[in-house]
Amino acid sequence: MMEKQRFFSLTGFYLWLGSVFGAVCLLPYVHALTPEKFDEAAEQFDLAIPMVIALSLIQSAVLLKFVTFSGLWAARKLGLGAPLLDAVLRGENPPYNLRLIARNAIVLGIAVALLIAVLDGMLTRLAEPNSFDSLFEQQPAPWKGFLASFYGGIAEEVQIRLFVLSFIALGLRAASRLFTRSYDFILPGWVFWTANFGAAILFGLGHLPITAELTALTPLIVIRAILLNGIFGLLAGFLYWRRGIEIAILFHFSSDVMLHVFLPMLL
Repeated sequence: MMEKQRFFSLTGFYLWLGSVFGAVCLLPYVHALTPEKFDEAAEQFDLAIPMVIALSLIQSAVLLKFVTFSGLWAARKLGLGAPLLDAVLRGENPPYNLRLIARNAIVLGIAVALLIAVLDGMLTRLAEPNSFDSLFEQQPAPWKGFLASFYGGIAEEVQIRLFVLSFIALGLRAASRLFTRSYDFILPGWVFWTANFGAAILFGLGHLPITAELTALTPLIVIRAILLNGIFGLLAGFLYWRRGIEIAILFHFSSDVMLHVFLPMLL
């Protein structure tokens, strides 16, 4: 039990550390999109901007710590979690062909980014003129997009897949057991896909606040956010289910680098 708890704590610690690193990397990207927010916060609380940033990071670190460790607890109740990180910390071999699975996750991430770019272009053309810009007409500098990809890849996956999806699935499984009186399964397929759809929708809606800072929210923009991020979220959730949070992180990071670095440079 002590050994299991030790590795549980180490796994959670490294996931939390990566999430906090992502939160730090996100700052230049957010500042480029909404620079006035930093000034408004500094004026509201009568603090210097560096102090505002430091307090914001401390708040994020505390929230991410709760999300990471509670999400990991829920995930392990379902037979999910971070199998690769667990194996590395125990000095064991990866639980799957790491080179093959990692390569497939990267290729899939790039392919999904290209699909999102195409769908975004179609939705932009359907909108009224000047109602909103495409994803690639409002991107900060590529280096800021690259840094922000660490937040998307690590922190967002920990929050949405490890925490939100796991707790939705855990609740659904508990409700199912009340009616079926069956305890001989870990995570039925219908429970996972229901939770995955719910998490994907929340993932899409979670992008609306920053969108609202850039343009007015219309029904088409809401649909756009749910559709583009929902497709992505479903695939990330599937990878989390089958291979663990680490592969979902790699998939998300690869897709974000394509969306926020390479495609804006090309387009």
